[in-house]
Amino acid sequence: MKLQNKWFIGAMLGAAVCLVSTSCVDEIKFGNSFLDKAPGGNATIDTVFNSAEYTRQFLNTCYSRQYYGLPYNTDSNGNIPDSSSPYLGKKDALTDCWSLYFSDATVYQQYYLGSLNANYGTRGNIFPYTREMVWEVVRWCWLLMENIDRVPGMDDTEKTQLVAEAKCLIAARYFDMFRHYGGLPLLYASFTGTESGYEIPRATVEETVNYMIKMLDDAINSGGLVWAYADADLASKAGHWTKAGAMALKCKIWQFAASPLFNDVNGYAGGNSEAEQQRLVWYGGYHAELWDNCLKACEAFFKELESQGGYSLNKASEETPEQYRQAYRMGYIRQNSKEVLHSVRTNMSDAFNSSSYMWHSWAVPSLCRTEYPPTQEYVEMFPWADGTPFDWKKAETEGKLDEMFLTGTFKNGEQLLSEIVLTRDPRLYEHCMVNGLPKMLDWSAGTMSGLPYELWVGGYDEGQNAALESGNYATGYKNMKYYLGTEYQRQYTHWVYLRLSDIYLTYAEALLQAKNDHRGAIDQMNIVRARVGLKKDLAECVTDKNLLSDKAALLEELLCERVRELGLEDSRYFDLIRYKRADRFEKRLHGLLAYRLDDTGNRITGNAKWNEGDKNKGALQPTRFEYERFELSKPVRRWWTYGFDSKWYLSPFPQTEINKGYGLIQNPGW
Repeated sequence: MKLQNKWFIGAMLGAAVCLVSTSCVDEIKFGNSFLDKAPGGNATIDTVFNSAEYTRQFLNTCYSRQYYGLPYNTDSNGNIPDSSSPYLGKKDALTDCWSLYFSDATVYQQYYLGSLNANYGTRGNIFPYTREMVWEVVRWCWLLMENIDRVPGMDDTEKTQLVAEAKCLIAARYFDMFRHYGGLPLLYASFTGTESGYEIPRATVEETVNYMIKMLDDAINSGGLVWAYADADLASKAGHWTKAGAMALKCKIWQFAASPLFNDVNGYAGGNSEAEQQRLVWYGGYHAELWDNCLKACEAFFKELESQGGYSLNKASEETPEQYRQAYRMGYIRQNSKEVLHSVRTNMSDAFNSSSYMWHSWAVPSLCRTEYPPTQEYVEMFPWADGTPFDWKKAETEGKLDEMFLTGTFKNGEQLLSEIVLTRDPRLYEHCMVNGLPKMLDWSAGTMSGLPYELWVGGYDEGQNAALESGNYATGYKNMKYYLGTEYQRQYTHWVYLRLSDIYLTYAEALLQAKNDHRGAIDQMNIVRARVGLKKDLAECVTDKNLLSDKAALLEELLCERVRELGLEDSRYFDLIRYKRADRFEKRLHGLLAYRLDDTGNRITGNAKWNEGDKNKGALQPTRFEYERFELSKPVRRWWTYGFDSKWYLSPFPQTEINKGYGLIQNPGW
């Protein structure tokens, strides 16, 4: 279809902006309007591409509009992606592992309450089609590639590098959109705004995947990307795309493409919709070679890693639960981590009270707008410290619920618990603030200290949060991931877009799906688990299922391992989407109520605080509790009552874009 004399995507033209999110540390001078002041004219284009320094800064502008997965800024003028706003919310809150209680957020209003439709505008869904800066970045990258040859004062080596990075940016931005919408219009030029018309129909899933893969292959094979930056270059280069990042992104694209959402004998909506008939949201059947492609991409990545080095899982300095926590934490949170394959920066530190970086400041009790308390279902996914699965009923029967987070002893004359032993997978404590956990984990040394979290009814921290299902501890837990404690203050922030542990687990999935290689898949999972001290073979830990022969059981364990390792990194949401797990979206979820017990085993009512309570009278740190799970109900998600309609697997295109007539066909059900 042809569109006459108007932009094919409304967001292609923008206003001048103040840039706040960037993967690079160079000064940024160009906003949206830099090349849009005179669409089709040559004056501003000549200015940019007549200077090597301006060209580099222009690429930095492209970097500045990557996806940043932590809601941190409330700008609603189209200057940053809508997904960066707390008023939109994190997509992980739609899963079985977290909840959100900010009722003004899109996640709450449009998804929990089920009011989403195709007539949306600002922050209208979890990844708005015209407000995520995807099309701006794609156009800018094409502009750079079309004009790079005429830039003076820049050698061919650097030009090749910038083009390779631009192609990675295009592939990544397309992938961000692809996971939400399926097949997309494919751009092969920048467009000036003066063309007489455009013919840009929506491409099939297969065509869209091939487009992204070709972009990455071109970048990988160009010789323009370094595999990894040397330590001396990290300060100025970290955040730029590398060969390792590009190869890892190939693995992720093939993983998503090969999954049942797009690769199954039937289309996810039944196969009769126009989008399915035209293969815009489906390959048209099951194609085993897609998993082969994912496996080949993983094998190529790890072969290159073995040859080049440069990346590794962050390892504990000592074999203790504290140091396993520290190893996991520093593996994703530090900007110079060897585990990070690609990250996006905001170019600022976390002051905890910043008006421009609100991830923390808007999580305070008076707001709770960026608070994502974990569910009991998530907590129970984490095994015991020896790797065996946690089973609530078994622990309750054996009287071990008081030990489900930690144990310890009291030294003479001391009120705080000493010689603390963390009884569960160390990653639990890096995703969830749990009852009794010391509040500090030293940034450098990784030692635990401080008062415990009082997460019982009436406790110093929880108060009545869980009893009323509101506030920071509404589920009886509080999020730890990317939040940490006061030790994160004044540290530089970033969003990890790709990391090594994810690729190990992607490799495990490809081995299972492409070759039915249970042993090989478990071996890759064991690598990730061993980093946090779970060194016993997974097949020996899970004794109620035969993971070496039961594919469905191993796949379920793999999906759980992915959320244990990659919690609040968008992984869980997309894992449930690509495997069409309506059962998990429909599942009623729970929180945890804890009641402090006195010496006779009775609940303490009224003032149950220890800190600022009977601690002042010499009482020891409480260690005896009565625990009970409770059903979350504020709100009751529409999917829990009415079921999960298949339309929710992909987002609706805005009706305003479809009405422009350039070739968009709506996704099924919308």
